[in-house]
Amino acid sequence: MSAHASQIREHMDVVGSDGGHVGTVDKLEGDQIKLTKRDDPDGSGQHHHYVPVSAVDAVNDNQVRLNMPADRARGMATAMGGSGTKS
Repeated sequence: MSAHASQIREHMDVVGSDGGHVGTVDKLEGDQIKLTKRDDPDGSGQHHHYVPVSAVDAVNDNQVRLNMPADRARGMATAMGGSGTKS
C-alpha cells in the first residue's frame, strides 16, 4: 500500500493533477479510496466509486492529489467499480 494511505482521511477532497474535482473520500477499503455517492460519475448519486491508492501523488492539508487529470481519474473510477460491486 502507498505511503500516502496513512494520511488519507474521510471527507478529504480528491483532485486530479490538473486540480479538477474527482470526489470526496468516504473511506479507505484495502488499497482503494472509496469516494462518496454524491460524486457518482453516472450522476445518479446512488453508487460509490473507487480510485486506487497507487494513483495518489500527494496528500496536503485536506486534499488528495492524484497523478492523473480529473477526467481520466473519473473514467478509471467508473470502469473499475472498486471490488466489482457498487453499493
